[in-house]
Amino acid sequence: MAQKLTVCVLFGGQSSEHEVSRISAVSVIKNLDKEKYDIVMIGITKKGKWLMYQGPVDKIETGEWENGHVARAMISPDGTINGIVKLSVDENTDELTATTAKIDVVFPVLHGLYGEDGTVQGLFELAQIPYVGSGILASSVSMDKIYAKLVFKDAQIPQAQWEVVYKYELDAIEKVVERIESCFEYPCFIKPSNAGSSVGVTKAHNRQELEKGLVLAAQHDRKILVEEFINGREIECSVLGNLNPKASVVGEIIPGREFYDYDAKYNDDTSQLLIPAALPEETANKVKQYAVSAYKALDCAGLSRVDFFVHKETDEVFINEINTMPGFTSISMYPKLWEASGISYPELLDQLIALAMKRE
Repeated sequence: MAQKLTVCVLFGGQSSEHEVSRISAVSVIKNLDKEKYDIVMIGITKKGKWLMYQGPVDKIETGEWENGHVARAMISPDGTINGIVKLSVDENTDELTATTAKIDVVFPVLHGLYGEDGTVQGLFELAQIPYVGSGILASSVSMDKIYAKLVFKDAQIPQAQWEVVYKYELDAIEKVVERIESCFEYPCFIKPSNAGSSVGVTKAHNRQELEKGLVLAAQHDRKILVEEFINGREIECSVLGNLNPKASVVGEIIPGREFYDYDAKYNDDTSQLLIPAALPEETANKVKQYAVSAYKALDCAGLSRVDFFVHKETDEVFINEINTMPGFTSISMYPKLWEASGISYPELLDQLIALAMKRE
């Protein structure tokens, strides 16, 4: 039997998607083949502490993991995780010990800022440890919706019209509102440039909602993206690979709310996922083509989920955004699309780890 790889699953983080990351990590840990991998679990608290965790997996999802079975953790350039302050070994002893675990690859199940934006990727590069997902540049540019849009524009991938607003401009918010109203009709969307899971996103139907949306987005980022409304179906496509990526079947989200916001994604069971999406073959193929084109244009690696709008009347395809570390929860679209394409969740994890180990 081949020697087991030691996989470090990194979860939590300091972003607004901390809780989603924990849920995704539990799904990943439970679906990793224990015959192939030894698993080291490291959580990052909301305050930024890195803690090596050795307790029950289910307590990661609830947040109870921080209360015991943890040690301060540090990643070393030789590929080791050093537990330097053991807080508890088990419930029956107060003995303090140190733990060292050699790792072969990191699976950073982190969503949003300080996890999906190139920051931890830079740490792994410095430590010379292979990791699942895109590199520093692709991660950071993909996370920033505004810069990603510039890349999509250069790659000639159709997208909605958009305007950039900076936080400091809101000191004269009346002028900003007038500028936006001269560009778009209502409704329009307001988004923080660097945020995920629809955190801080508003669909504004009038001037009052636009002002509130701008203020809300500014709480999450100094750069704000305002986009025209596309009367479209919400379509998603998963991409897998390094130099020769491939696209999954295409799926559709039917939100249980007016749009697919944070609550619709994680707290509302009325939203529906349709796999495959009921699209004409030509339209579905165009979505796949644009998904791979966007992936290559941003120099992504490993995985991404690419989101689109397909106009309800014309079937025109518009790219919305790309996610370099999409959700891995039991209801997440990324693994479900690959399952529908013939790749099971455990096999998908095997492929992602193999892609990380041989990334060129």
